[in-house]
Amino acid sequence: MLKRRRLNAPLVIGGSLVILVVLAAVFAPVLATHEPTSQRLVHRLRPPGFEGYVLGTDNLGRDVWSRLVYGSRISLMVGGLAVGISVGIGLVLGLISGFMRGWVDMLIGRLFDIIMAFPTILLALAIVAALGPSLTNSIIAIGIASSPRFGRVVRGMVLSVREREYVHAATALGSSTWRILGLHVLPNVVSPLIVLASLGVGTAILVEASLSFLGLGVAPPTPTWGSMITDGKQYMDSAPWISIFSGLAIMVSVLGFNLFGDGLRDFLDVRT
Repeated sequence: MLKRRRLNAPLVIGGSLVILVVLAAVFAPVLATHEPTSQRLVHRLRPPGFEGYVLGTDNLGRDVWSRLVYGSRISLMVGGLAVGISVGIGLVLGLISGFMRGWVDMLIGRLFDIIMAFPTILLALAIVAALGPSLTNSIIAIGIASSPRFGRVVRGMVLSVREREYVHAATALGSSTWRILGLHVLPNVVSPLIVLASLGVGTAILVEASLSFLGLGVAPPTPTWGSMITDGKQYMDSAPWISIFSGLAIMVSVLGFNLFGDGLRDFLDVRT
């Protein structure tokens, strides 16, 4: 099957960008030239290339490059764990909703409608404001806010799969509901979930950066891309590199995951 598939440009480009970000996060201690939280006020707001500072320094004399590579760890952690929570909630509720139908389907469907009535960033902002700003609460908030997207996709796939002959045959042979869901229904909804999850990581990174920008993400001095943009916004005239490089890191990461998800969708589509 893999030999018959053709690698497409979005998959290659997006995969390359994703690998680049992952490598930066894994090898952050090696790539960083300075301690990311170390302050040297005598070197504050220095331009890129000044005395070994690859991307310059911020308003507290901290190395922008070192904070950038360490910030990739936070972004990938939030993106991966938040999507994991979204997939877990959406998968369980979507399977139950699509297979059980009736009042259970209606109840879960209304729950999804209520969550989807709010923009993801607004709902995550409300949850974090209620629970308090922290890394854990940011992950939980983004995971809950994004779960209906996965739940609706799973429900739609289940409604289609449950009417197929092999599901009716398993029911006639006396298989339990959970056995049918696990052995016959679940394998048919995994492929769309993989694609949606890769797209969801980019969205989660963007939402986490927004929360950090607003001061509701990870507490300082832990470096995050959103907080770095906040630190540099008042120095755009004198030291624009603080915010520009952080914004570029967010753009490259989100673009990479979006292209990768789009290319993966075409790669796994049997119709192509």
